[in-house]
Amino acid sequence: MKIIYGPKGTGKTKAIIESANNALDEAKGHVIFITDTKRYTYDLKYQIRFLDVTGFDVQGADRLRGFIKGIVAANGDNEYIFIDGIARIAGAELKDLGDIFAAMEKLEADYGVKFIVTCSAAKEDLPEFVLKYVD
Repeated sequence: MKIIYGPKGTGKTKAIIESANNALDEAKGHVIFITDTKRYTYDLKYQIRFLDVTGFDVQGADRLRGFIKGIVAANGDNEYIFIDGIARIAGAELKDLGDIFAAMEKLEADYGVKFIVTCSAAKEDLPEFVLKYVD
């Protein structure tokens, strides 16, 4: 798992979009980009599966965790899953998302999918369960 972090306005979305586009160069499987807006649809290469969660009613940490698990379960060829604004999508504070990060860790181990996630927080404000993924 890779975490792209920083306060609001520090370029996290630009960095995750660039990372997703670059992942296509090495990916043998599917690349998925999850966010809560259609705003970045045209910034991503067309081969990336773009999912705007606003149409899927995933508000809340439990629903988002289930949504992520469903994506992995639906297709064994998923290789990269990018999530832009995980706390914003869940409608929760980052410190309350330990279960989602634990689920993503297990999905990585069990299914080989790689998660890249943006978190709007300074490094010193990241919870311990997120800090372990920061370089």
